[in-house]
Amino acid sequence: MDRNFLDTIIEFEKQLESTQLQFRALKEFVAIMLEERQTLQQENNHLRQRLDEIHEKEVLNEKIREEKLSKNDIGEGYDNLARLYQEGYHVCHVHFGSSRKEEDCLFCLSFLNKQNI
Repeated sequence: MDRNFLDTIIEFEKQLESTQLQFRALKEFVAIMLEERQTLQQENNHLRQRLDEIHEKEVLNEKIREEKLSKNDIGEGYDNLARLYQEGYHVCHVHFGSSRKEEDCLFCLSFLNKQNI
């Protein structure tokens, strides 16, 4: 019986050593996972900040584009009217769209000069 009891204690000791090895491996794995989690959180925060910066720039660029378009619309309209006048058509409110017959119109010229100011 003493021999059987001693064998049981030795077997139990081996199981404890094996369990300790598994526990150490598990602790190392948890430490690695915690470090990786911390790294991913930092990277995620950095990416969110970068995304916010990009979004702010896009919003600002969109506002600038809209302002340019509204300014260009005014300039384009004036250019179109001036081109129509050069092609021989009235752009004044009195005779708008009718042919000028090669003569200058004081109403058209006055209107175009007001638009140019």
